[in-house]
Amino acid sequence: METEHETAGLGATVKSVSERASSLVRLELELAALEVKRKIASLGIGIGLALAAAVLLVFALGFGLATISAGIATALPWWAALLIVTIGIILVAALLGWMGMRSIQKGTPPVPEQAIAEAKLTTEALTGNGRH
Repeated sequence: METEHETAGLGATVKSVSERASSLVRLELELAALEVKRKIASLGIGIGLALAAAVLLVFALGFGLATISAGIATALPWWAALLIVTIGIILVAALLGWMGMRSIQKGTPPVPEQAIAEAKLTTEALTGNGRH
């Protein structure tokens, strides 16, 4: 027969396990939220860089057209300077576009993979009673 002391000890143990499990779930949810926030920030940066590249390409098109006009209108100095500027803008746009694509790839898909893996491990540990 159980004594009152054993019943109280069992109740305290169950309460302790329940509180720890609740704490673990709360921490895993925090981890998931932080991971999603980090990936969304990376996507935002990538999209911003890609938009900057697109704006610079619009300017490059304008300079390219100005270069053609200046090249036809005058023989050399103006179009050569404009051509150098156009090539420079295209190179900067290419660099920004490449950086934007890298950042977008880093942030996709915006799923908290680390938190999901931790949750699976925790579930396995709890349901398997610590057995592997």
